[in-house]
Amino acid sequence: MKIGIVSDIHGNLPGLNLALDIMGSVDRLLCPGDAFDEHSFSNDVVRRLRELDADYVLGNHEDVFFSNAGVRARNHKGVDQDLVAWAAERPHHLELKCDNKRLLLFHSTPWEPYGDYIFPHMTAKLERFCDFDADYMVYGHTHSQLLKRKNGTLVINPGSAGHGRDPSNSRHLSCCVLDTSSDEAIIHNYPDPRLA
Repeated sequence: MKIGIVSDIHGNLPGLNLALDIMGSVDRLLCPGDAFDEHSFSNDVVRRLRELDADYVLGNHEDVFFSNAGVRARNHKGVDQDLVAWAAERPHHLELKCDNKRLLLFHSTPWEPYGDYIFPHMTAKLERFCDFDADYMVYGHTHSQLLKRKNGTLVINPGSAGHGRDPSNSRHLSCCVLDTSSDEAIIHNYPDPRLA
């Protein structure tokens, strides 16, 4: 199975579309959160994720949008309420079976308190991901790409498909393709098309 992964899109539809082109045909699409900004809902990005039947979990920006602090943003006249309702139904964590392999999808951490930023240099915290009984742990939040394997678990952070912040890839956007047959993941870097 070929799985495409895009995270932290933050309303950047051109960035998402370019990621989809780069990844090519995939059997499943995952989005570990932050499809839009906390006070700026993106009809276009959410609609595209829904059209593609993406496995999409809520991130911290969705949490703010759906909290009391997001009332004005939710009621903005340009916001498609049908898409808001669809996004609001997304969970915070998903456990998926892909080719008889277990994949956990979440935004920041699978343990409480949620919201920690787990960067590639945080070895001890990253190793905690491998304590879970899963073949793949997929997360976002940091905008920093990561592929780390330990004890049979591959931890994946695809970086950001919408707002490049990772100095390790010159702050480009990025996405990931996971092949469950070969058990390999490849991260693709690309420039933000909005800056071209």
